[in-house]
Amino acid sequence: LSETKKENIDFIKKHNKRPVKYLDEIGFLDKKLIAAHCIWLNDDDINLLEKHNVKISYNPTSNMKLASGVMNYQKMKKLSLSLGTDGCASNNNLDMFEEMKIGSLLQKSYFNDETIMPAKEIFSIATKNGAKTLGFNAGSIEEGKLADVLLIALKRPGMTPNHNLISNLVYSGNGSVVDTTICNGKILMENRKVKGEEEILEKGKKIAEDLINR
Repeated sequence: LSETKKENIDFIKKHNKRPVKYLDEIGFLDKKLIAAHCIWLNDDDINLLEKHNVKISYNPTSNMKLASGVMNYQKMKKLSLSLGTDGCASNNNLDMFEEMKIGSLLQKSYFNDETIMPAKEIFSIATKNGAKTLGFNAGSIEEGKLADVLLIALKRPGMTPNHNLISNLVYSGNGSVVDTTICNGKILMENRKVKGEEEILEKGKKIAEDLINR
């Protein structure tokens, strides 16, 4: 939604109103909607999204790669905000650890303020807020919640020394620090081994080659 400046300009020329206003008028805005990007918004747009409790997905790496612009976190943080990677076509590396770092640093640079979007804040946006956005009873380790857990290898260089784990995860971590992945109690990766990994990679390679050769 309102990802690029041109997208907004073209829409306004065609419909004589802004995209968010149009979606409001046709009854499209509601609490089940997840709006990605949301870069070229004005105050009225943001207020409408807040009024309808629309969920927002912040995709900083994609926005930077495509030179789309920067989501205004200072104005948008009053909404339900989560973190996304977008797709391979506009990101390449769908690593949520790196997305946290880039998302935080982008806002600091954009506002010229090192205190904006600290590690703890972007970590919560990526975990608790992400689960809330998708309607999952997860996002934190608590009794009664889904057992969605990552076990981190704390002896990796990026995790050493460990004065502040959240800061390490956000600013020094990446997917390689994950030792084990558990989803709803089921182990999907253990000791960095995924069952059938070689076959999965080979199949992916063949599919990619087939797409290129079409």
